[in-house]
Amino acid sequence: MLLKLKGVTIHYETAEAVKGVSLEVDEGAVVGIIGANGGGKSTILKAISGLVPLTEGEIYFKNERIDGLATHEIVNLGIIHVPEGRRLFPHMTVLANLKLGAYLRKDKAAIESDLEVIFKLFPRLKDRYHQKAGTLSGGEQEMLAICRGLMSRPKLLLMDEPSLGLSPIIIEELAKIIKDINKNGISVLLVEQNASLVNEVTDRGYVLEVGKVVLEGNITELMANKLVQRAFIGG
Repeated sequence: MLLKLKGVTIHYETAEAVKGVSLEVDEGAVVGIIGANGGGKSTILKAISGLVPLTEGEIYFKNERIDGLATHEIVNLGIIHVPEGRRLFPHMTVLANLKLGAYLRKDKAAIESDLEVIFKLFPRLKDRYHQKAGTLSGGEQEMLAICRGLMSRPKLLLMDEPSLGLSPIIIEELAKIIKDINKNGISVLLVEQNASLVNEVTDRGYVLEVGKVVLEGNITELMANKLVQRAFIGG
């Protein structure tokens, strides 16, 4: 087991955002968290990253408890968060943003080698490596945000709504990127409202409703569930 949440409850002041959530991510898996806006999905990723404290519950990574650790300590363990909205440094270049993804690494030669690999995989980023990140298209910014995360050599990638604001063609490209990331040995926990993307790339899913897990299991079976279709997909 790579990641395990046990009975996680989170409050924002007096408001209960997450209520006793338990979930697991196996080594090498792509797991989805789906549900309506405001259901607590992003809060769960923030809790794993150490950005919000738990009221109750425990979080384990490789059988070691990590709730209570500082965010940089969690990053050092190999958990990388690609947040909703990309959160790039818009006035810095593509190259500078990528290098910031490796800020905790000391292996300079390996960092340069990883940059070359990323530029081969994402030639559009290579073409724009001196361009300011804020001038890129939405799809290019999402690619940059993901690649910045990959520069840290993660074991687990937390992805929050990566398809937000992207065209269907770019979402298809994003699905291939997530599959390729996973084939290279990186596990993924994906928060996403685009049903087709979730269905294409994930193995297992959890459905959140007002902060609680109401369904879990094989993603194909979940997507066939009428409750899921009505509440979260609009079917």
